[in-house]
Amino acid sequence: MERYLQILKLFWGAAIAAELEYRFNFMIAAISSIGSLLGSLFGLFLFYRTGYKFDGWNWEEALIILAIFTILQGLSATFLIPNLNRIVEQVQEGTLDFVLLKPISSQFWLSTRTVSPWGIPDVIFGGLLLGYAGSKLGLGLGNYLFSIVPLVCGIIILYSLWFMLGSTSIWFVKIYNVTEVLRGLLEAGRYPMVAYPTAYRFFFTFLVPVAFLTTVPAKVILARVGGTWILGSFILAGGLFFASIQFWRLALRYYTSASS
Repeated sequence: MERYLQILKLFWGAAIAAELEYRFNFMIAAISSIGSLLGSLFGLFLFYRTGYKFDGWNWEEALIILAIFTILQGLSATFLIPNLNRIVEQVQEGTLDFVLLKPISSQFWLSTRTVSPWGIPDVIFGGLLLGYAGSKLGLGLGNYLFSIVPLVCGIIILYSLWFMLGSTSIWFVKIYNVTEVLRGLLEAGRYPMVAYPTAYRFFFTFLVPVAFLTTVPAKVILARVGGTWILGSFILAGGLFFASIQFWRLALRYYTSASS
């Protein structure tokens, strides 16, 4: 474990140093994050401006959902997308060979090799929105602490889905359109699941578990669900993470190196 932590420190130190050569990009990313968040708030406002509300979710409670979605979006842009999108390039260019020859887990290398600070504004603005909505609802520190487990589980679920999708590049090589489809499906997490028809709720809960990314953590913060849903999040995250490991090993059996 200590060895991997040292490697992670080297990876991220070099990546941040390289990214900070273009510091103006951070300002652009911040402006883009503000624009995206304002657009999301406006879209949500259109539902609530006439007094309508999603069943069981008032304005501030819906903001909790949007805040969690924004935080996850920022974490994805910081840690997941920069790494997992490169799997496709490495398969196409044959540089995956060099990764497989390294004396560390190839999945760890591919998942953590770089980091992009341009997703940090989303994390910051999402955190501020979460704090604002929580203050309006009178939430205490305990509410946020209880949500840590489902939030971490949501991050693991998101990572596992992205990594398994990235692994399919060994068979299909070009999967950019597929990743955009997944990104589009995950956009459903902006709103509570009750905003969708019953069939869609089933789909976004059990087939593409978007509900476990935003709605379940929000319900935990609001003290609306008990340990069953938290346990379900933990089991789902662990199962998908294990599945991502096994799926990557299966994919490697079909990988043809650039030299063969």
